[in-house]
Amino acid sequence: MDERVAIVTGASRGIGLAIARRLVKDGWRVGITARNAEPLEAAVAELGGPSYAVGVAGKADDPVHQASTVTATLGAFGRLDLLVNNAGINPVFGPLLDADLGAVRKVFDVNVFAVIGWVRQAYEGFLGRHGGAVVNVSSVAGLQPSPGLGAYAVSKAALIHLTRELSVELAPNVRVNAVAPAVIRTQFARALYEGREDEAADAYPLGRLGDPDDVAGAVAYLASPDAAWVTGQTLVVDGGLMQAAHL
Repeated sequence: MDERVAIVTGASRGIGLAIARRLVKDGWRVGITARNAEPLEAAVAELGGPSYAVGVAGKADDPVHQASTVTATLGAFGRLDLLVNNAGINPVFGPLLDADLGAVRKVFDVNVFAVIGWVRQAYEGFLGRHGGAVVNVSSVAGLQPSPGLGAYAVSKAALIHLTRELSVELAPNVRVNAVAPAVIRTQFARALYEGREDEAADAYPLGRLGDPDDVAGAVAYLASPDAAWVTGQTLVVDGGLMQAAHL
């Protein structure tokens, strides 16, 4: 996969950075995004500098930022083979009926509507003419009720169905898949395990929480020629959690 190029959103840390790191290790070049410029610059340096990565700071749901990222990535590396929609937010906790509707709309703006914008920009900029792949980072919360995380869960369920819709609309030249992680040891998810990691891990048949590299490996597979006949699928990366839920 030498010289292939990807855009990974929300990639200054956590799952996004792990995905970018894995892709660079596999021979890719990457355009990465995040809201804040300073951690993004550090991520670019960690990935090997401008020969391997270009960073574009901005808000994931800003159409101007989306277009600028595609333009910058094409300008730096001359092509685009993969879009990884990893950026997501979860500012709402508690029952949906008690949630501020403005905050719920913001969750959908970033977790769902922004994905449509990113795919549109990538498709019009390169993928539509040359083919490639899209991988959306969803969540197991989108596959089953998740009390307290209702707005996030419903947005991730929408993202899974959006993946299926786009897989049909963009076929045969662009494959569209998703990954659905359970709790991953990141700053984003720390409220779900901080101070009780061993207790949280007990719920997983594989005996531990996930690491960002677990998700990165799944994304690398879906981006690779090994997944050339895979589209419209959601790969669950959960340490067996959902199987245990049915016991």
